[in-house]
Amino acid sequence: MNVHEQYADDLALYALGSLLGDERTALEEHLHDCAACRRELDLLRGDMATLALSTAGPVPPARSRERLAKAVAREPRRASVTPRRVLTFVPWAVASGLAVLVLAFWWTNIRLHNTITALRQKYGEQQVRLQQARDIVSTLTATDAMRVTLVAAKTLPQPQGKAIYVRDRSSLIFFATNLPSVPQGKAYELWLIPVAGAPVPAGLFKPDVHGSATVLNPPLPPRVEAKAFAITVEPEQGSPAPTSQPIMLGVGE
Repeated sequence: MNVHEQYADDLALYALGSLLGDERTALEEHLHDCAACRRELDLLRGDMATLALSTAGPVPPARSRERLAKAVAREPRRASVTPRRVLTFVPWAVASGLAVLVLAFWWTNIRLHNTITALRQKYGEQQVRLQQARDIVSTLTATDAMRVTLVAAKTLPQPQGKAIYVRDRSSLIFFATNLPSVPQGKAYELWLIPVAGAPVPAGLFKPDVHGSATVLNPPLPPRVEAKAFAITVEPEQGSPAPTSQPIMLGVGE
């Protein structure tokens, strides 16, 4: 390859104004010393000028078109790579990111909902226990409460029971101490003995290892006037009426 052939492609790019950097500098230095390449460059520039005027002026000579076409054809072509895969991937990536965000918000919402539900349930249970405590204190401190002490004879240590009953609220609290254990399948049952009518069941209980037991606010008919309280031994599921003689009995003070 001679020197002119080496600079042939660069001359076409130089004439088009597309030759840059070190290649442009090298070509300009060569043009300074090479008259043949300067003539070739002038011919290429003239052909391009003629071609530029072809849209409004006369048709340029075929030779000019041919020379310019050959010069352009010698210019290296760079493959144009369209990032098709990248462009295709971008919408999917955005959609996937949005899906992840939606899923995260949805899961957080569920966890918050469950937490709120649990807190509401716990708050409700605390309110119930608080109200029960208030009822107990109210019964113990009521000035109109009927206080009955139940005792048993011929047993040491002597069992004792204390019933506190408020008729207007149908509220009853019962404590017992020194009670003996009951047989298998049996339980103690507390009875409210009204002024008139049959005994009313007032709660089942079994003593602990120390013989102590408590009955707190059992369900009772409203405003029943009591004259006494009694305890019998009944089946552990309870009885609608006493089935044995009272082992403890107390009359209102």
